[in-house]
Amino acid sequence: MEIPENIQHQLNQFQQLQQQAQAVTMQVQNVEVQIQETQKALEELNKTDDSTEVFKQAGTLLIKVDYNQAVSEMEDKLETLELRKQTMARQEERVMKKLEEMQSSIQSAMQGLNPDA
Repeated sequence: MEIPENIQHQLNQFQQLQQQAQAVTMQVQNVEVQIQETQKALEELNKTDDSTEVFKQAGTLLIKVDYNQAVSEMEDKLETLELRKQTMARQEERVMKKLEEMQSSIQSAMQGLNPDA
């Protein structure tokens, strides 16, 4: 059975949207890992006092930084990552909803082609 051009076009869009969904999901997972790492670093900083020497990585170097500055930077980074995660989660939701809608549309169109269904 030959698939009409408009349904083939919908199938192509569906595949592209699936790839986009996978990419967004991977980005969300990546941000979640960064959040966990940042939280762990903050936990370790909070176990120490402000007289502790703190270093931060800059490329392949470790640079000594002020304790309070390090804590502040980590808190800012965590806040930014949390916001990014929320934004990406909303994007992921929209893409998944669109995928479901497209899948229903394609299934309906395919059933319309096959009178035995």
